[in-house]
Amino acid sequence: MICVGRARKAPEAALFDRYAARLPWPLTLREVDERRPLKGEALKRREAELLLAQVPRGARVVALDERGRDLSSPEIAATVGRWRDDGCRDIAFIVGGADGLDRSVRARADLVLALGRATWPHMLVRAMLAEQIYRIYAILSGHPYHRA
Repeated sequence: MICVGRARKAPEAALFDRYAARLPWPLTLREVDERRPLKGEALKRREAELLLAQVPRGARVVALDERGRDLSSPEIAATVGRWRDDGCRDIAFIVGGADGLDRSVRARADLVLALGRATWPHMLVRAMLAEQIYRIYAILSGHPYHRA
């Protein structure tokens, strides 16, 4: 998971850690932060550069964006399962800053995904996404956590 901003000791960070610890594979959180006082499109472009620089070579990219596809958990798991079966070793889930993602991140993404139409705090999105990643694992492995 590659995110704009730094997590602090907070309930959202503990919830992220809780789901990450359940996974049988590592869930790495990479954080980027632009400290220069940029605004608007200049800030989004710079954040995009920082985010994309953290994507592992050969990784599939999932960009979280309110304009993305609204998929069910089983649909997301099916996509991840296809990527896994095609030999993909890494998936980079990208969460932008308060102003959203630059179009270059959406253009690089293999999947642009929305977590519904509501707006969520960025630190809470990390926890929600960690839960969805755990749910993907549960669906793909036949674990009873996901009861659909």
